[in-house]
Amino acid sequence: MFARILPHRSTLLRVSFAGCLTTLTWPVLAQQEQEANNTEVQAAAFDECKIRLEDQAIAAGVSAQTVREVMANVSHLDRVIELDRRQPEFTTTFADYLNRRVNDTRVSKGREMLAEHHDLLERVTAETGVPGPYLVAFWGLETNFGSYFGKMSVPSALSTLACDARRSSFFTTQLIAALRIIDEGAIAADQMEGSWAGAMGHVQFMPTVFLKHAVDADGDGKRDLWNSIPDAMMSAGRFLESMDWDGDYRWGREVILPHNFDYSLADGRRLPLSQWRDMGMTDAFGRALPMEDIQASLVVPSGHQGPAFLAYHNFRVIMGWNRSEFYAIAVGHLADRIAGAGKLQNPPPEDLPALSRASILELQEHLNNKGFDSGKPDGIMGPGTRSAIRRFQASEGLVADGYPGDTVLRKLDISAER
Repeated sequence: MFARILPHRSTLLRVSFAGCLTTLTWPVLAQQEQEANNTEVQAAAFDECKIRLEDQAIAAGVSAQTVREVMANVSHLDRVIELDRRQPEFTTTFADYLNRRVNDTRVSKGREMLAEHHDLLERVTAETGVPGPYLVAFWGLETNFGSYFGKMSVPSALSTLACDARRSSFFTTQLIAALRIIDEGAIAADQMEGSWAGAMGHVQFMPTVFLKHAVDADGDGKRDLWNSIPDAMMSAGRFLESMDWDGDYRWGREVILPHNFDYSLADGRRLPLSQWRDMGMTDAFGRALPMEDIQASLVVPSGHQGPAFLAYHNFRVIMGWNRSEFYAIAVGHLADRIAGAGKLQNPPPEDLPALSRASILELQEHLNNKGFDSGKPDGIMGPGTRSAIRRFQASEGLVADGYPGDTVLRKLDISAER
């Protein structure tokens, strides 16, 4: 039976039921009630959103049966929203990024995969122009050669993001594409697993990329990027081909810069290889650059203390897969290593500072206050910020490489972590 509630100034409510004693505070009870109400409201809103998504998918041509069967089993994934909102506290350095992704273990495994799937990769190269080492490099970086695709239900993850205001339109399009993939019989809904953002299969295609570029290379009547390595490799090749992969040239190369080099040239501009050669630039072993009619841009991901790269057209194609210079260099270097090349001649220094987003924001504010316009402070190290750093470095008589190294941070009184 219930115990008598004693009149007391204490905020404790003591309730005895079936021999058990529970002690709760009024604020806790109120909080729990509010949380329960919020959960009910969120669940109702998600259910309403699912109905709208179903209507949109059917209007877009997906069969009503597929839409209703799939969406009936879709659930809201709080973890997806958490991951979407999460921003890394610290930006990674190039050394940390590269060393985690291009290491002896991955290179060795990549060479094994290159040999094991030689005939398939030769076929893909013949049809798309993309050499096998690059295909294997993408495979290695995306899923560690198929060892991990992600464990999220793609329909649920995409529905969760489509019902979230931040990028609803983009993820609604991706969800409808995923439903089309299920509708065509490529994979069953309960087997469609991938990353929290909906990337899928051996090469982590988003659903819209799948619809445009995935192919049935093994002839079983399905475009299966989860269980068919032939489908995955040929689809990767087709995607790169669609972005104008140049089969005549590599991605780029490591180079050595001459003394007193003008680092303002590392601003994305593309110059003929002969012009870089005339400046005194050599390959990583000190040999003259080839006399080829090709455009190249200079990339110095760790500033003047680290390696320098000339990036060719295919570097830009790789960035069409992932908009990150670090990623593009990692793919290119891993492909070189898989093909038999050695490590970088000038590896990136491992003791450079890693800046938090707050530190980058502070850096941008300090640069702006000193008259070196970096744009609206946003905590992201973009081209505007690097340009402002170069101008500040030049004004201080420093090497104007656009990299926020120790000297720059010290002069601007900004702290960093190591």
